[in-house]
Amino acid sequence: MPDGFSVDLGALRKAASGISTTLDAMATKKVSDIDAPRGDFGHDELASAIVDFTDRWNIGVSHLASDGAEVSDRLNRCVKNYEAAEDHIQLSAEGVLRSSSGTDPGAS
Repeated sequence: MPDGFSVDLGALRKAASGISTTLDAMATKKVSDIDAPRGDFGHDELASAIVDFTDRWNIGVSHLASDGAEVSDRLNRCVKNYEAAEDHIQLSAEGVLRSSSGTDPGAS
């Protein structure tokens, strides 16, 4: 549209779906999967650093997943709102064209 804007609803749906797919994949692999017994690291400080890292990483992943789910939800709501607005505009335009005040002079 030269003087307005347009929204690619398919792209919004695809983005929301992509986020959901990524979140589903993240749910199958936990940060704790990389943990190993402390003795496997061969050094207590290294083992402590790994435990600290995975604990913090787990918190970060949890926040990321929560934020990602919110973004996906908002994208889906945007699609629904745009579709509802489009339907409303279409019905309103049809109502004007079918007005009981006579035929549409621009339709001839």
